[in-house]
Amino acid sequence: MTFIVTVDVALFTLQDNRLSVGLIRRPKEPFLGTWALPGGYIHPQEDANAHHAAARILQQKTGVISPYLEEFGTVSGGGRDPRGWSLSVIYFALVPPSVLVGGVVLFPVDTLPPLSFDHADIITQVVARIRSKASYSSLPMHLCAEEFTIPELHGVYQSIMGVPLAMAGFRRKLDDLDAIEAITGAIRPTGKSRPAQLYRIKPEFEKVLSVRERGF
Repeated sequence: MTFIVTVDVALFTLQDNRLSVGLIRRPKEPFLGTWALPGGYIHPQEDANAHHAAARILQQKTGVISPYLEEFGTVSGGGRDPRGWSLSVIYFALVPPSVLVGGVVLFPVDTLPPLSFDHADIITQVVARIRSKASYSSLPMHLCAEEFTIPELHGVYQSIMGVPLAMAGFRRKLDDLDAIEAITGAIRPTGKSRPAQLYRIKPEFEKVLSVRERGF
């Protein structure tokens, strides 16, 4: 029996204020020409672990080096891949649109095209995880540009969670998370009487999350 071990990466960003996932065309059989998550085999001689494999595959297939890359879990079984019994370790990455270099095509997560393997189910499960974690963590901050305003961050959280968030409460919960810092002397004109202060993710949270007990 053929046994297949791979890594697949769900790459997310915001496009037109909608959570979107990056897909590529399958370059070979099975499912030649169909849309799929970037993925590939683990190389035991090259990859120290599955996380390294995910980072390598993401860069090779999309050109993206994502600071934030999280393991979602594994999927396995005999019906996933016509080539044999397969196990795939699933990772997800969140990046601002500015880092995408054309290696993927973006699709809103709620209007996906037909996908190969079980990738549609995987995306649905990962999106549910992202929306859940967004309610109590700094996860959506990784979809922002390197520098952002509080209103821009507020909009990102609302886009991911799909619900309106009162600005006053949002600011209080940002204080609780303590995951961002003001950039000294950095402001952005807004066309209003007062320019907006620019912020960034604190270095210690660029690859990990700040989490609070109660959600937004």
